[in-house]
Amino acid sequence: MDGSTLGALLPVVILVVSFVGYCLVDLARADAVRHLPKWLWALICVASVPLGGILYLSIGRAHR
Repeated sequence: MDGSTLGALLPVVILVVSFVGYCLVDLARADAVRHLPKWLWALICVASVPLGGILYLSIGRAHR
């Protein structure tokens, strides 16, 4: 890969890392989650980007 390709991918990498980080921080701060234990939601968020985070935020997050 040359420099222009890496430069083009950098915003995507930053966005992905930020999204996963947001999901993990939200998960760590949550008092309770739905359907699965917290550790499994964390694993899903990290292993299946971005689908895992989307699933956690849509169905796993407890209503506030």
